[in-house]
Amino acid sequence: MGFKCGIVGLPNVGKSTLFNALSTSKKAQAENFPFCTIDPNIGVVSVPDKRLNKISEISKSAKTINAAITFVDIAGLVKGASKGEGLGNKFLSHVREVDAIIHLTRCFDSEKIQNVNKDVDPIRDLEIIEIEILLSDLESLQKRLEKSNKKKLEKDEFSFLEECKKLISDGKKPDELKKKYSKDLIKKSALLSLKPKIIVCNVDEKSLPDGNKYSDTCKKKFSDENIIIVCANIEDQIMGLQTRERKDFMFESGIKSTGLDNLIKTGYSTLGLSTFFTSGPEESRAWTIEKNSKAVDAAGVIHTDFKKKFIRAETVTHEDFIKYKGFNECKNAGKLRLEGKDYLVNDGDVMYFRVGN
Repeated sequence: MGFKCGIVGLPNVGKSTLFNALSTSKKAQAENFPFCTIDPNIGVVSVPDKRLNKISEISKSAKTINAAITFVDIAGLVKGASKGEGLGNKFLSHVREVDAIIHLTRCFDSEKIQNVNKDVDPIRDLEIIEIEILLSDLESLQKRLEKSNKKKLEKDEFSFLEECKKLISDGKKPDELKKKYSKDLIKKSALLSLKPKIIVCNVDEKSLPDGNKYSDTCKKKFSDENIIIVCANIEDQIMGLQTRERKDFMFESGIKSTGLDNLIKTGYSTLGLSTFFTSGPEESRAWTIEKNSKAVDAAGVIHTDFKKKFIRAETVTHEDFIKYKGFNECKNAGKLRLEGKDYLVNDGDVMYFRVGN
């Protein structure tokens, strides 16, 4: 369990290098020429969690299963992609099912690495990507609202799609509809322009950890957005090191946390997610849920039958589980609670679900 991120940006901004670093793989071709990525690359990354490691150790679990993030790296977009420029915009279909989009932008000068534009301008580049995403959404909306497809739509869904189409046709972003329509309806639409986004500024090594004039312009222009500073090349080097070497390298470079750690933290915050744990001799596992989820819904994440046959949830905080060394010890110390269906799960709760036959 976790979430899924799509990585979008212009060609040669470092998408494939960042993907390789984040997924600790070398699946994505990272070369110094535009459009070196053609087929989408998909990588699944475990979410590090020290709490889970300690919980698993106490339970002497045979397996420890972390939450996971899936990254999808697609071909670079260029201005006019909706009209067939570059490799076109068909690759955007590969990220319609993701939970959030990473907008990667070039914030470094380099004579060695080709730039599809004559100069470095992250604001212009981000605006190009946003326009191409809106045009891709408009194309998708037009198809869904064709006469032959209208009959398949519920009334609310039809109204929502019609309003989206009008706003985009008028040159406006459909963000205002987030307040009017349900989260489930927006998610079902798979419209890229309505997905949560994280702007990642790819800077040169010398600009870590605080950024440079290019990333500063991004922060100023997009002050309401989530912005992360990374150096994709350094990330790639860091993730290739052993744990001890990695810590030493980061300390010497003044890097407090990796780009992956920052993306995980920002992703969970942006999407409003939290984690609960289950633990026993067979396995200890981290589960990802929306914040303020009810206990019965958390049970349903494990298995639909758990939700249907829910009775109670034995619950302790992860702090108490670690302090008292397990469920039984927590019970003896009066720290174990029996919670009902409507209990709002807290981040870090360790839970055992009682279910009927």
